[in-house]
Amino acid sequence: MAALSLGFLRGVAASGYRAGLTKSLNRAAGVQILYRKQNNTHLQQQPARQASFFTYHPDKPDIVGENEDVTEMNLFKAINSAMDIALATDETTVLFGEDVGFGGVFRCSVGLQEKYGRDRVFNTPLCEQGIAGFAIGLAVTGSTAIAEIQFADYIFPAFDQLVNEAAKYRYRSGNMFNCGKMTVRTPCGAVGHGALYHSQSPEAYFAHTPGLKVVVPRGPIKAKGLLLACIRAPDPCIFFEPKVLYRAAVDMVPNRDYTLPLGEADVLVEGSDVTLIGWGTQVHVLREVATMAQEQYNISCEVIDLVTILPWDQDTILTSVKKTNRCLIAHEAPITCGFGAELAAKIQKECFLMLEAPVERVCGFDTPFPHVFEPFYLPDKWRCLSALRKLVKY
Repeated sequence: MAALSLGFLRGVAASGYRAGLTKSLNRAAGVQILYRKQNNTHLQQQPARQASFFTYHPDKPDIVGENEDVTEMNLFKAINSAMDIALATDETTVLFGEDVGFGGVFRCSVGLQEKYGRDRVFNTPLCEQGIAGFAIGLAVTGSTAIAEIQFADYIFPAFDQLVNEAAKYRYRSGNMFNCGKMTVRTPCGAVGHGALYHSQSPEAYFAHTPGLKVVVPRGPIKAKGLLLACIRAPDPCIFFEPKVLYRAAVDMVPNRDYTLPLGEADVLVEGSDVTLIGWGTQVHVLREVATMAQEQYNISCEVIDLVTILPWDQDTILTSVKKTNRCLIAHEAPITCGFGAELAAKIQKECFLMLEAPVERVCGFDTPFPHVFEPFYLPDKWRCLSALRKLVKY
């Protein structure tokens, strides 16, 4: 009984701590102020007073038609829209996680319990292993499971369930059973002062696991289409949501039901001298680096959003590097065994005779994610620009 009481108190304390921290993270996430022009046709950036390591670049992909019915949404509203559609179009869909019932700490599920009921949208205990195991069981028995891990930093207790059970279920049973109707959502990445337990980017851990799909969106339009694609994919998916973009990223998002392809990278800026590769928030850092490089040094950069970590789009990456002959990869996760290492290895092998310089990586350092030293840890535009100049001068 004493142990049970202690566990309960720990859960209450953890819940209160996370809720309090989330309020400050939400404030920090509003680092860029975006507004619509008077004609309400597209977004424009307005300088913010707060310091930020990136500037958000609104998306205008082909998915948005000229007469499209769109709504201005930030990232968390786009995710909410995707889950709303999933719950409305598939009566077997169930959404759950810590504090999800009242909207979640980042408000991604706000209003959904009231709309679809407590049987389909509900809270879980503070037990990530249990959340993942429950999601697997639901998916195996035919339901569509959308599980939320409150922070990606806390996904590790669920690691065994995701890697040894979810990823291998189809193979282990000879395709008699699978949990392909399972999607795990989780906020990831730096946010301003999240420190070591609220800032990690653990995508590389799961990229080593055949049987999973791993996706990281760069903005609201992509997030909605990619999340719906994950929910409907025949494989279990892990959907990492850069938490700093929840409010900082704003697009004109189609209201309709749509999906975007998994496993396809996006060439956002075409260039001829250097290929810049990133995903999530880092894409916006690299877009700013490309602009600075062109204006200050007349260096033409091709910027690519990898979009899907697993499986990743080898054709788009290799085609670009064979054209530019130089490559820079940037991500927030530590450099050692970060997913950039896999990209670099493949590029070195397939493009070796065409490279004018070794592949450059600008990443987090091999330390726990720091608190007050976060600005020095992140692969910001200045570190990336310095590495870019090194590449060109090699």
